[in-house]
Amino acid sequence: MKFRTSKHCLLYLLIFFLIILIRPFFAQEQKQVNDKHVKIGIDEKLGSTIPLDLTFLDENGKKVKLSSLVNKPTVMALVYYHCPAMCSPMLMGLAEVVDRTDLEPGKDYNIVTISFDPKETPAYAKKWREERLSTMKKSLPNGAWTFMTGDSVSIRKLTDASGFYYQKDRDSNYAHMSSLIMLSPQGKITRYILGTQFNPVDLKMAVINAQQGLVMPTLNKILAFCFSYERKGDKYVLNITRMVGTVVLFMVTVVFAVLTIKGKKKKVKK
Repeated sequence: MKFRTSKHCLLYLLIFFLIILIRPFFAQEQKQVNDKHVKIGIDEKLGSTIPLDLTFLDENGKKVKLSSLVNKPTVMALVYYHCPAMCSPMLMGLAEVVDRTDLEPGKDYNIVTISFDPKETPAYAKKWREERLSTMKKSLPNGAWTFMTGDSVSIRKLTDASGFYYQKDRDSNYAHMSSLIMLSPQGKITRYILGTQFNPVDLKMAVINAQQGLVMPTLNKILAFCFSYERKGDKYVLNITRMVGTVVLFMVTVVFAVLTIKGKKKKVKK
């Protein structure tokens, strides 16, 4: 009886120290969730509708309402054109997967790329559009993939509605996450596709589901827990400490539960 109690005490102490170890990470995540000014990442707004009455400038400097572009399933990419890291690879990955998908942009779905930096001009958007389209095998019709810029008010309304949060750093760059946002013809957010490389089947299913208005959850919350943003390298890295701490805590909890059950069984037998 004394031996079993001592084992229980040891397990309690181990759990206590593990909680102390991983608590700062959970506290940091909670701070980011509660304070939008310091949050960097994506807060999924699945099922919500973006404001389609917002007006932006296309790559030719023409005013365009979102409603005129989001009239079929739409892939929306929020970027900034002088991004030194993730934005360019993400759009390259998007161009590649569009080439590999049997659906036709402009017919089956539209693509909209919008800069969240209000200082950027249509000239930036035009340059990026030409660069992306020049790498593609498919010839896209006008209006199939639109690159846009906008004012700070419209950008903030769109990013808030999309759950897309970013933060400017000292070098006038932005810390942000890479994701395609899938919209239904009515502007409803149906899916987030994270990363910079994409699967043709994944994109096709996202377009089909968006056409039907079906909301598809992602693994965003799991990814946000497993990865931490590294501001210096402007990238996401695997958080080994957090994952190991969670796994060890889970294993200790299982062992504690097994010992407790065995102890109760022994008492019943007596």
